[in-house]
Amino acid sequence: MAGKYFEELTPGTAFTHQPSRTVTETDNLLITTLTMNVQPLHLDAEFASTTQFGQILVNSMFTLSLVVGLSVAETTLGTTVGNLGFEKIDFPNPVFIGDTITSKTIVLESRVSKSRPDRGIVLFEHTGTNQRAEIVCRARRNAMMKTQIS
Repeated sequence: MAGKYFEELTPGTAFTHQPSRTVTETDNLLITTLTMNVQPLHLDAEFASTTQFGQILVNSMFTLSLVVGLSVAETTLGTTVGNLGFEKIDFPNPVFIGDTITSKTIVLESRVSKSRPDRGIVLFEHTGTNQRAEIVCRARRNAMMKTQIS
């Protein structure tokens, strides 16, 4: 498995994930329509041109999913039991069609599960940046992880 087991995810462990990914109009259109988000800022170029952004703004749920998804191959691929929740999510800068997003992850905390001692709980902080090195997403995620003995 490419993912890390609980024992390998000690606080301070950091990853810069590759590849990065350029956001397309199709990405934004699909997530916006599949989730029934009718906000014209994500779908209507004429409307979006009249806003402070001057163009379509990529749906933040796509941004979050992309930033976390880019981390999976190096962190949790095949070694996670499941996500337990997100503590905090911020979108300090917008994402536009054509932006290229890079994801970085740091392990903030790790502990053995109280209810499942053969599993561990890891608090990840994922940070997404665009091609201008602006932070576009920061999220803290708790995940239950397999141990090497489980």
